[in-house]
Amino acid sequence: MPTLDRHENVFVLDLGDGENRFHPDWITAVGAAFDEVEKAEGPRALVTAATGKFWSNGLDLEWLFAHADAYHDYVVSVHELFARLLSLPVVTVAALQGHTFAAGAMLSLAHDFRVMRADRGYWCLPEADIDIPFTPGMSALIRARLTPQTAHEAMTTARRYGGVDAAAASIVDRAVPETEVRPTALSLAESLTGKAGDTLGTIKSRLYTEVLTTLRDRTNPLG
Repeated sequence: MPTLDRHENVFVLDLGDGENRFHPDWITAVGAAFDEVEKAEGPRALVTAATGKFWSNGLDLEWLFAHADAYHDYVVSVHELFARLLSLPVVTVAALQGHTFAAGAMLSLAHDFRVMRADRGYWCLPEADIDIPFTPGMSALIRARLTPQTAHEAMTTARRYGGVDAAAASIVDRAVPETEVRPTALSLAESLTGKAGDTLGTIKSRLYTEVLTTLRDRTNPLG
């Protein structure tokens, strides 16, 4: 399960050491971590990291298939997780040490910055291959955070981007050796802790008004 620690002014949320899929309990734990970071006072930032082969493999499809009647509420909870992170009033940095797929890739896009391992691991939106269309909220998030060309390629071809290619396509901000992923993310976050506060939250909310409105549509999240 996710755990939250603090290193001076930088909170570090470790998503876990498995596939870090979006089980409802996992979503609740991550949301609680966001609450703690948001309620803290003074200079602060957030790094979201993981350990092991995966950063996040996205939706918990096994749980979802076993609880089909909960699909609507589940999607609403995933959308809200994206919206919370996108508008969090602190600078957020994703430290992508492993595979980052599907909704996991979308969660990474909800961060302000992304640092990815250069030599191994992929960032991928595989929905075109697994026959699961993007929801309107997911599409809005991806389009807002990627260039039109990259969004089109990533969404329609399910291309797997390695770290170097992801940096070249501006999916991630930096591609570094494995041992430098978390330290680089921490250094970047630490340099921006002074930005935390209501003004930053307002800037983000106004920058992504349309995306947040779509993500928070509880009546018709599936389009």
